Amino acid sequence: MTPPDALLRAAMNRLIARVGEGVADAAAGVAVAVQDAPQRIRQEWDLFQEEVKAEAERLQYEDQPHTASASDRSGTEPESLQQRIDRLRAQVADLSMRLEERS
Repeated sequence: MTPPDALLRAAMNRLIARVGEGVADAAAGVAVAVQDAPQRIRQEWDLFQEEVKAEAERLQYEDQPHTASASDRSGTEPESLQQRIDRLRAQVADLSMRLEERS
């Protein structure tokens, strides 16, 4: 075999080996993703349910009348707009932290 033929065969062998490694790595990645899929789906479903419950509570809170007589009885003033914004930001941060913990 002449040196150029040997170089050509060597190059082909290495290309085949590298492509084979790439395919094997991709197959392993797919296998891991398929194995983790049910758990990931369950986590996303649980998070979605928590978000729906929180949204339902928020809507229920907004639908309740905020009258002066109710605030007089409880001894507190109605929640200011800034307080509502701060509370919502805290809830978003909490949900974000939960999502990061599950990832």
